Amino acid sequence: MSALVNAFTLLCVAAGIAFYAAGTLGLVRLSDTLSRIHALTKADNLGLALIVLGLLPQAASLLDGAKMVAVWLLAQLASGAVAQVMAEAVMAEAVMAEAVEVGEASAPGDGPT
Repeated sequence: MSALVNAFTLLCVAAGIAFYAAGTLGLVRLSDTLSRIHALTKADNLGLALIVLGLLPQAASLLDGAKMVAVWLLAQLASGAVAQVMAEAVMAEAVMAEAVEVGEASAPGDGPT
């Protein structure tokens, strides 16, 4: 039974590493920031989930397993929140750049008095 558990751990951790590699490849290869954010958040979250799933049978106690799951859940929440904030910043920057190209943006203090 131990060999089966070790094989499961190895398979899940290897799959998790493959998803991390795919996310990194997406970061390098994709052209725009929003696509890069999407590739990283999806691939890294699934990669971490597979690694945690693979390591759960190796946990020494139930508390150790719960800690790994808690870290994964916190990473899920943080990843989604950070991706949202970054996407909003990218979109705001794009809107500002477009306004500057059109000539609609004014310098601070140039408004009506």
